[in-house]
Amino acid sequence: MSGANRGNGRNGRSGHAAVVGGDEVPVGRVDALLAAVPARDRETRPEALARAERRRRRWATQVVVVDELARRACAERGLAPPPQVSPARVLGVSGTDVADLGSIVAVALAHSPAARALLSALEAERTVPERAVRDYYARNRDRFLTPDALRRGVDPYYVLQPSDVLPYDEVREGVVRELRRALARQAFFDWLDRARSCVEYAPGHEHPGDPGHPDHEHRH
Repeated sequence: MSGANRGNGRNGRSGHAAVVGGDEVPVGRVDALLAAVPARDRETRPEALARAERRRRRWATQVVVVDELARRACAERGLAPPPQVSPARVLGVSGTDVADLGSIVAVALAHSPAARALLSALEAERTVPERAVRDYYARNRDRFLTPDALRRGVDPYYVLQPSDVLPYDEVREGVVRELRRALARQAFFDWLDRARSCVEYAPGHEHPGDPGHPDHEHRH
């Protein structure tokens, strides 16, 4: 069943932050996430702090919307609904994930069991051609240097001896996992782009990069 609700929000606040497929997403879900994720802005001037908080609310709304969309996608796919984790226990987010995925998707995957379940399903569906695996191995020899080659400071961008590189059969499964993961992430982004078409945002909860706002910024 969808996690959206109609009517009053939680945590004592009323109203909705967004409408997803005709169902209202309560403001309380955004408030709960904001309480769980510390602000990264260090503004002290009142007007700057207010602007930063407006941006943060729109960013948090995006995270909650991804969770709501993922819950619906899991239901449509017949995936068992994952147990919802309290926003106060959002998983840690690495800087690498933020760089690779953007802060909205990285935090959504940490916050939302449904988003993680959907990503896992997409990954299980990906097939990596053998040619792509061999091509990756050939183009990224610097990632497959042997411990001895690393100790000797071998330059991976110069001429390498066969003994300087780990054998293909030894690293193949790891490359397949990495490429499948990359394909799954791209499929997740493609799904999200399509799924967002049914979302309408309440005033003050629009996308943080919406150019219709004078203080917009792009913080994916």
